[in-house]
Amino acid sequence: MISTWRERRASRRNSKKNIVKGDLNMSLTVPTHFRCPISLELMKDPVTLCTGITYDRQSIETWVEAGNKKCPVTNQVLRSLELIPNHAIRRMIQDWCVQNRNMGIERIPTPRIPISPFEVSEIFSRITKASRGVDQDGCRVLVEKINNLGKESERNKSCIVSNGSAKVFAAAFESFAASSIEKTTGILEDILSSLTWMFPIDAEAQSHLGSRASLRCMVWFLKCGGISGRRNAVLVLKELSALDQRHIDALAEIEDVIEPLFKLIKEPICPTATKSALLVTYYLVSSSPRHSQITSKFANLGLVPLLVENLVEGEKSVCEKALAILDTICSYAEGREKAYNHALTMPVLVKKLLRVSNLATEFAVSVVWKLCKNEKRDKGGVIVEALQVGAFQKLLLLLQVGCSERSKEKATELLKLLNLQRMKSECIDTVDFKELRRPI
Repeated sequence: MISTWRERRASRRNSKKNIVKGDLNMSLTVPTHFRCPISLELMKDPVTLCTGITYDRQSIETWVEAGNKKCPVTNQVLRSLELIPNHAIRRMIQDWCVQNRNMGIERIPTPRIPISPFEVSEIFSRITKASRGVDQDGCRVLVEKINNLGKESERNKSCIVSNGSAKVFAAAFESFAASSIEKTTGILEDILSSLTWMFPIDAEAQSHLGSRASLRCMVWFLKCGGISGRRNAVLVLKELSALDQRHIDALAEIEDVIEPLFKLIKEPICPTATKSALLVTYYLVSSSPRHSQITSKFANLGLVPLLVENLVEGEKSVCEKALAILDTICSYAEGREKAYNHALTMPVLVKKLLRVSNLATEFAVSVVWKLCKNEKRDKGGVIVEALQVGAFQKLLLLLQVGCSERSKEKATELLKLLNLQRMKSECIDTVDFKELRRPI
């Protein structure tokens, strides 16, 4: 009796796998040879392995990418990983779908054949030839073709990127940038847009994009380009700055880069562009050879109050980057003076302690420490303000929950500075107790 019940249950479970639901009151059994041996579902893009077994492309690609080197059905070692489209089975499946459309079965679309490495290399060689000859129209057609192929599927995009697309597009960008930016703006913008989905870029691509002509062109887009051009330019600059110090040094030599970066932060066009602009700004003020002059220019433009205002409602990533820049700018007297003059500086800094992230807390402690330590002794206004907004209690809590040694030293020194002013400002006049009743 038990074995019979188990057999019936197993047969019901297996029969469900072979059914495609159409209308509410009808069901349809899928022919076995139309189902993928891996997913047991109707194949949408049937392909055949060297072992002669047909699978759905997505299922077998996932199987191979996981590191399996044998055929799932025959267990034979795969001598070749080439997937041959099985057009006969695909047409039979499509015909079967059409015949059963009255049961709610939709016809599977004819799949596009993925691009091959050979085809990618051929297009790249034509792009290289067109860019060297400054053939803007010819190159633009080829770049658009690569973009369309990349949008078709993740497999196409992976094939394009793995075959060196970044260095080809970077070299083309440098060629057109070196000729005439105004005359080749269209193709330059198309190439920049393509580069943003080809990250990370290799060393050869970096060398092309980090050239003086390429950097000047990207700065030109920051100043004069449209919304997409400015966004793509700052994304590429962020990628370059994060990869190599030499690119930061070269970018710092371009005088025109400061104002458009400031404008991107002040008048945001999208969150990604704002974060990238903040990151490039941080690299320029913290590690470029001309960091003191660059910091002075940013401070005079009004970057300090702008960063403070961004901290008020900024998300985690924005707050961390804004605090990092503030920490660097407040290392200079000019930057601290701008911070002293803004009414929200201390309240916002103290509010961000222990509320955003460990990294943001460390930067906030450092900024508060620099402002309090470097204030003129006869003033004491910033220290009093820090006390009034709860800095003393926040710093005590920070020492209790734990932080880095560097932050611990700064927090301890801050507590000493605050305590001196605290003893003066928190003295209580005995007249305040005149209404209290003494215990008997």
